Amino acid sequence: MKSTFAKEKAVIVGVSPDSSKSHARFIEKHDLEVLLLSDPEHSTLEAYGAWQLKKMAGREYMGVVRSTLLIDPQGVIQHVWPQVKVKGHADKVLAKLQELN
Repeated sequence: MKSTFAKEKAVIVGVSPDSSKSHARFIEKHDLEVLLLSDPEHSTLEAYGAWQLKKMAGREYMGVVRSTLLIDPQGVIQHVWPQVKVKGHADKVLAKLQELN
């Protein structure tokens, strides 16, 4: 799938509050070919609206809401997918990218 995104001149970057060391293990374990950035202070996550109040089992806490943002080469957000579910998501992003290209 990465080569398909590369053909569209897309760069895939993930951001989470996890450490760089944790990201390296995750990349190796899952054989990923994407760039994962560490944001332990949540500054980037907050700026893009992906650090939000969550609820589980009656407990509230701040955490990452898995989101995808399609950002053009000029830095303009072209599309946002909040609360992403993994299954089929890459196909949706690719279709939108192709539509915009």
